[in-house]
Amino acid sequence: MNRLKQKYNEEIKLKLKDEFSISNIMAVPSLDKITINLGIGALSKNKEGKEALYKDMALIAGQKLSERKAKISVATFSIREGMIVGISATIRGERMYAFFDKFVNIVLPRLRDFRGVKRTSFDKNGNYTIGMTDHTVFPEIDVTKCAGAHGLEITFTVKNGMDGKGMRLLELLGMPFEKVKN
Repeated sequence: MNRLKQKYNEEIKLKLKDEFSISNIMAVPSLDKITINLGIGALSKNKEGKEALYKDMALIAGQKLSERKAKISVATFSIREGMIVGISATIRGERMYAFFDKFVNIVLPRLRDFRGVKRTSFDKNGNYTIGMTDHTVFPEIDVTKCAGAHGLEITFTVKNGMDGKGMRLLELLGMPFEKVKN
């Protein structure tokens, strides 16, 4: 079992149950899945660049990716219906906890001038989304062979995370939020 998952089951779950006065253990907030999304953009016409980006994303996610196709045609962007415009990966279970651990302890500290992630990126259900401008900060990526810096979006989906419970769960799991200014 992953050390982060073990910590959640043994410590964090009970702490959240007491903190929010939750009577049913199944109603305690938990990390459900992590979704990584990446728009291909101009690389949709460049076959080698697109393949290198697919390889990079597969290394980051640790699994096969799914392609996202355009639902409508947009002439100004030269996009036709059915054209591949993005790639995505949904990570669950043991792999999810391993990715979260790697993201918090290795990737975020590698960002330039990093002082914490913003607290304002939560939706009404307690899910947290963070955008990154450079995917080369992941340790799996060899900068000499990668497709060049490309942005991506990572969403941490929290089950039962409403009313600030999702933020507290991510705090206890180790997400380095910015310090609150008084």
